[in-house]
Amino acid sequence: MARGLPSTTRLARFCQKLNRLKPLEESSMETSLRRCLSTLDLTLLGVGGMVGSGLYVLTGTVAKDMAGPAVLLSFLVAAVASLLAALCYAEFGARVPRTGSAYLFTYVSMGEIWAFLIGWNVLLEYLIGGAAVARAWSGYLDAIFNHSIRNFTESHMGVWQMPFLAHYPDFLAAGILLVASAFVSCGARVSSWLNHTFSAISMIVILLIIILGFILARPHNWSAEEGGFAPFGFSGILAGTATCFYAFVGFDVIAASSEEAKNPRWAVPMAIAISLGLAASAYILVSTVLTLMVPWHSLDPDSALADAFYRRGYSWAGFIVAVGSICAMNTVLLSNLFSLPRIVYAMAADGLFFQVFARVHPRTQVPVVGILVFGVLMALLALLLDLEALVQFLSIGTLLAYTFVATSIIVLRFQKASPPSSPCLASPGHTAKKYDSFSDHIQLVGAAQTSVSEPGQLRPALKPFLGFLNGCRPGTAVAWALGILVVSAISLACVLVFGNSDLRLPRWGYVLLLVVSGAVFLFSLLVLGAHQQQKKQDTFQIPLVPLTPALSILLNICLMLKLSYLTWLRFIFWLLVGLVVYFGYGIWHSKENQREPLELTTAHYVVFPSGSLEETVQAVQPAGQAADQESACAE
Repeated sequence: MARGLPSTTRLARFCQKLNRLKPLEESSMETSLRRCLSTLDLTLLGVGGMVGSGLYVLTGTVAKDMAGPAVLLSFLVAAVASLLAALCYAEFGARVPRTGSAYLFTYVSMGEIWAFLIGWNVLLEYLIGGAAVARAWSGYLDAIFNHSIRNFTESHMGVWQMPFLAHYPDFLAAGILLVASAFVSCGARVSSWLNHTFSAISMIVILLIIILGFILARPHNWSAEEGGFAPFGFSGILAGTATCFYAFVGFDVIAASSEEAKNPRWAVPMAIAISLGLAASAYILVSTVLTLMVPWHSLDPDSALADAFYRRGYSWAGFIVAVGSICAMNTVLLSNLFSLPRIVYAMAADGLFFQVFARVHPRTQVPVVGILVFGVLMALLALLLDLEALVQFLSIGTLLAYTFVATSIIVLRFQKASPPSSPCLASPGHTAKKYDSFSDHIQLVGAAQTSVSEPGQLRPALKPFLGFLNGCRPGTAVAWALGILVVSAISLACVLVFGNSDLRLPRWGYVLLLVVSGAVFLFSLLVLGAHQQQKKQDTFQIPLVPLTPALSILLNICLMLKLSYLTWLRFIFWLLVGLVVYFGYGIWHSKENQREPLELTTAHYVVFPSGSLEETVQAVQPAGQAADQESACAE
């Protein structure tokens, strides 16, 4: 082999490093963080993370520029897609009650490099989300004072005319982020108390908007004279849906906070379901009354709700809406600043990010370094960048995280359950039990014939009909079917999104591609459904797997394809920066790097079929080591 070229063994070992999994320690409830959050706390964190600038800013923007009155359908489709993703988050959050959200879920099921990239992506999602909300917050406060703050800044700082930058530096947005960071660093209880207060005010204001909005509704605003209900057609509704995803990104704060929940296995699924239902209802009803109050084409995207009440002569209601919007946006800021440091903490604790972010303050029991550092970074983004560019960049990261979490659910469901972590157990993949009784030996001899309920194996009832799959090793058919499912979902999404417009296909060609890609998608679903899954009675599990996560994957990919090419270019650039960080730091400092040498020396038993009972089980380890392990297990 030529000098300098990597050998096949080294290349295979390098690929194994990239795809190594974090051990799934389901029973562990120990944490350096404080478990102090109830179901109500988690629910209000989720509501606060979702009902904010999306309600007060996105509603007007999407209605005027993308969907018209059909914005309510955009929010409905986005809510359904978010529900599919939320169910996946709920199962993972209940099963793995650790901080980390999508990053951790990907790490335990798909591999290290994918987990890092998703964590890197979620990190940007929270950074941009917090900065966008802060700019919207300052815009609403500025509107209350007749834009005097903006006029003062522009007169002294000038107006900027550069791409992706705001027209002027928003010192107010940066200031509120720094103040919120200071409060969040005081501990989870302080953050929760502030969130409760702002959420209560926000919900009262939303009820006022809905009731008064229906009183002032004019059905004529949906008529053909004003452009009709869906002036931009189905394409506009779908484009609006892709942007409206920004409104529902906040529910993953619940999964990110599961390590601080008192009873995560019950509280996390319940909080996700309730908060998503409340947020979806609020968005759909508010967008309905907004487009009924005033014509959609005359909306002010920067402060649509307040402006609508002002124009209908209810200036007092407009003032209350502006105040309520500020409270709602405060809850979103708190949710972002609460979740972001915990994602960074999880990555740093695993060794994939800089160790300074894994430090927890001994008194407040929060990752204070991460809160302060990323609070300052978020403030800089809010100071300099444009709101619209921020929001478009946010959606793609959210959709990719949802796609990976849905895929991870399928992977985890068909994996063989790993044994609980114990000093008496070997590493996963080896049997660490010593078989001494006659019944144990009988069980071993018939294991190959009786282990029909193992996850990843073909269901016994389907073996006569699907014999060609029965010859595959356990998990092989599932892996191939999952890969085909993802590829067919991408092709089906491309046909649905680009088939009639960009690709300029004839009618028969469009239908043919649609039928072929749809048939492959359904076939991969049937193959997955024919195999045994893990069944757990003590934690929440999504119904209709693999159908539910597969629909989530398909819908997320469709929405990602509706985003602009500039958004994709910025996203690819951010991923390249993440790869530099991973290969420069994360891969070498990963905790799994330290675990690998231990696994090579871990004692385990290998079972050999033999004629005598004495020879059936042979211990592949030194005698002294075996004695030590047996005495430890006996204790």
